[in-house]
Amino acid sequence: MPEILVLFDSRHGSTRQLAKLCCRGIEKTPGMQARLRTVPEVSAVCEKTHDTIPDEGAPYVAIDDLIECTGLILGSPVRFGNMSASLKYFIESTSALWLGGSLNGKPAAVFTSGSSIHGGQESTLLSMMLPLFHHGMVLVGLPYSEPSLMNSSSGGTPYGASHFAGAQNKLEITEDEKNLALALGQRVAAIAAKLS
Repeated sequence: MPEILVLFDSRHGSTRQLAKLCCRGIEKTPGMQARLRTVPEVSAVCEKTHDTIPDEGAPYVAIDDLIECTGLILGSPVRFGNMSASLKYFIESTSALWLGGSLNGKPAAVFTSGSSIHGGQESTLLSMMLPLFHHGMVLVGLPYSEPSLMNSSSGGTPYGASHFAGAQNKLEITEDEKNLALALGQRVAAIAAKLS
């Protein structure tokens, strides 16, 4: 069965929750399945290695996950208006896929969670899009025909799903934010099915 890879990094759990909602949206599309993966943490002090399987949660991503997927949804917490170092570190290891055109023509989308409503959610989404363009992927956003995009007073952008987690990262994902993450998963899956 064709699979959409949902690849994320999460520190406080909100980005992970959005990833799972995207997976639910994908699996609402007949004949499509979600593959949930995360990235290992990168140390700012020194290089360290992680086990190939994390203690809990989604398995760590491998290059084969990207090769085998029919689409990609990428998620990161907001880090000073940019994607996380851990996600960027993994993406920077995909040069061989870029050289071979392995992701060319596959649909892709992005999502994020941040502690400040004006702290760089949209720039984080845009930062994740840039390497996807370089890989030749077909970027998928959220249209304003999604009612939650106009109704949301927290997260949600046409560039991708997002969540406002609050200064202590404790705010629950709102119904509008949930709807947009589900819709993003459905849109990528539906477009992947058409492109296949």
